[in-house]
Amino acid sequence: MSLKAFAAKIFAKRIVAKTQKWVQNPHKTQQRVFKELVAKGSGTKFGEDHDFNGIQTHQDFVERVPVRDYEELKSYVHRVVDGEPDILWPGKPIYFAKTSGTTSGAKYIPITKESIKHQVEASRNAILSYIHETGRADFVDGKMIFLQGSPELTEKNGIKLGRLSGISAHYVPNYLQKNRLPSWETNCIEDWETKVNTIVEETKDEDMTVIAGIPSWVQMYFEKLKEKTNRNIGDLFPNFELFIYGGVNYEPYRKKFEELIGRKVASIELFPASEGFFAYQDSQMEKGMLLLLNSGILYEFIRIDDFHKEEGQRLTIEQVEKDVDYVMIISTNAGLWAYNLGDTVRFVSLEPYKVVVSGRVKHFISAFGEHVIAKEVEEAMQTAMNATDAKMNEFTVAPQITPENEELPYHEWFVEFEKEPSDMNTFKRILDESLQQQNSYYFDLIEGKVLQPLKITRIRHNGFKEYMKSMGKLGGQNKVQRLANDRSVADKLKEFMA
Repeated sequence: MSLKAFAAKIFAKRIVAKTQKWVQNPHKTQQRVFKELVAKGSGTKFGEDHDFNGIQTHQDFVERVPVRDYEELKSYVHRVVDGEPDILWPGKPIYFAKTSGTTSGAKYIPITKESIKHQVEASRNAILSYIHETGRADFVDGKMIFLQGSPELTEKNGIKLGRLSGISAHYVPNYLQKNRLPSWETNCIEDWETKVNTIVEETKDEDMTVIAGIPSWVQMYFEKLKEKTNRNIGDLFPNFELFIYGGVNYEPYRKKFEELIGRKVASIELFPASEGFFAYQDSQMEKGMLLLLNSGILYEFIRIDDFHKEEGQRLTIEQVEKDVDYVMIISTNAGLWAYNLGDTVRFVSLEPYKVVVSGRVKHFISAFGEHVIAKEVEEAMQTAMNATDAKMNEFTVAPQITPENEELPYHEWFVEFEKEPSDMNTFKRILDESLQQQNSYYFDLIEGKVLQPLKITRIRHNGFKEYMKSMGKLGGQNKVQRLANDRSVADKLKEFMA
């Protein structure tokens, strides 16, 4: 064992012990975060407008600060962008993470010196938790790659501006700099296909031990590596031990990954966003990600069934239940207050608090009252692949409300198969039955002959990649929308049918 690996084990033990202190006192930890945030925010324009000086309890906060999404908060954000200090958080942020907005163009998410510190620590602690639990640390001597956006930053009114992954690239610790790939020049390449091809050339002869990124884009990297070398990834990188991912559920991709790699590889799931780093998988033995209650973020939760009701209650961590889907609301040390992130989570453990991401508030199908969410279609796909010989590259789902020939409406699944099932009817039946078992509303609609069982539309090889490229969303942090309540994605995908 190298000195670096030995030191990593000692450091991991210390960090895990430190983490356990707040894990064992979750409610007090969140109460402390709440008081600190309100105290800091009281000196800001937002705090003045919302009477932060009068906030003593969570109920006081609820009464004064309504839930907002970016569009509703942007009047404050734009003042920060214009260079005004003390608007949402004391002083000015040190970065803006620029993301694509849905209705008003670019979104500028503030990142402060306090919030970036927690972002960096969470990424580090996820790996240290793995080292502590497994006792494996030799991989720290190998090469590591993080498929991410360009680290090049611009400036706006004295505040640096870029993608979150690019900002994070500036915080790789010194002891990992020599291990990190790709090169700075390659990381700055904007065109994704050119970038991946260059990364293949830079890494194919290296001792890669850790690979991180959104599964769909890492899969593209693996496929290009295999095409270039004519070798499985596991043979090419015999010491490849750890795959780190976030943004989407890995399970639908796992079967394809293991085929490309040629063996199983341990994985760590992360739950990061421009707005904060919320959770990471801290155990290979337990389901879910540890919710980070000590990271300068106050969490509130609204049952998804109550989200659009005026009486929908904003729950604190003490009030949540297992196996319920909640919209997650955050207040952060970057100045986001009662902010609707857009993600839904489900608690799989309350001791400690662990979550899985179950979907997006805006990404669901309820054209007939079924309210199908991302987690349900992903689990159905995984079940169908496990029960058949099918292999899938990518998929999305949309309702077909007005089919031709006066037939019943249905859910249309757009699937890019790596290998089509030998019996498509069996595959469809298992897929549909799995969704019915998970969602009683969908079951009732099928049983009541309101809907007919799902139909599959095959997308040609690389069709989803071509679709994402046509939308200007190839690579980086972009990902395919898993499902929609309309035909906006579906109609465009018709151009890429097999």
